[in-house]
Amino acid sequence: MSTNKNALIRYHALDKCLRNPGRRYDINDLVNSCNDALLDIDPNSSGIKKRQVYEDLKFMQDSLGYQAPIIIYKEGRRAFYRYEDFSYSISSQPLNELEAQQLKESLLTLSRFKGLPQFEWLEELTARLEQSFKFKTDEQIISFEDNPDLEGREYISVLYNAIVHKRVLEIQYQPFNRENALTYHFHPYHLKQYNNRWFIIGRTTENGNLTNIALDRIKGIKEADMPFISHNIDFEELFYDVIGVSINNQSKPEKVKIKVYSGQWNYIRTKPLHASQRIKEINESYTAIEINVYLNHELEALLLSFGENIEVLEPIHFRERIAERIKNNNNNYECVQMYRTNT
Repeated sequence: MSTNKNALIRYHALDKCLRNPGRRYDINDLVNSCNDALLDIDPNSSGIKKRQVYEDLKFMQDSLGYQAPIIIYKEGRRAFYRYEDFSYSISSQPLNELEAQQLKESLLTLSRFKGLPQFEWLEELTARLEQSFKFKTDEQIISFEDNPDLEGREYISVLYNAIVHKRVLEIQYQPFNRENALTYHFHPYHLKQYNNRWFIIGRTTENGNLTNIALDRIKGIKEADMPFISHNIDFEELFYDVIGVSINNQSKPEKVKIKVYSGQWNYIRTKPLHASQRIKEINESYTAIEINVYLNHELEALLLSFGENIEVLEPIHFRERIAERIKNNNNNYECVQMYRTNT
């Protein structure tokens, strides 16, 4: 559970105690109430100590927090906490400065979805929030990779709704290597973005295998009147072993051993090729790593993008495949050299 979510749970637990006129709360009572609230949400919570509650009370009183009217009164040696006004609640207060800043940052992040068909509501919501809280969200603070001119974006809404409502689609699809479009009866399951392109993953009635279709190669979509083939696929788990979107239904993930030469290692160390990346050997000249993934076109493209800075060691058949592609690429450049010599 995130730290921010934990904090909100604690603030609301304290708020409930401080506005309760029927009971007195000392610091131990407040700690117990916070821990009970955290355990209700997360049974694995390790709880908090008094120091955290003191800091929470201080924040709630601060102008950056809720400016809550918390008072402390003593009876004997015990100190008790409550609101001066029992009608007060942090839930009924306007956004504080910290919350407004967090909302602003969230809107900046959400702005990357503007223009997608199912996110038209963002325009209206952003305008209303800017007016209500007197802040603008058009500063050039953060940029995302995106291609607003990418073909096929207009189909996202149709595909999204078909997934939600379990509708079969008749899709006109034109691969790059064909002059005419193909027609598929497609059962859509999952939308995925990779390398700035959108893909729809599902099954075709024609062969039943799990496949992906790039949205920028779709030429038309209409709903088909036929039964929908359901699924029980956990796509987060499915794509854990995949770089990109391509999965061979007949294959399994394989261990790929890669030699990374020293000049490239810091880049791959700080941005791993895959979540499964593990160091197998390290010395002054190179670092050998291993990843466990499906062998697909996207993996080949990723590895080839590092040029001479890496070398595929295992499995042997994959090493030979990469070597063949490098040889073919080298032949292209030899042809260029011959052309320059002849001219």
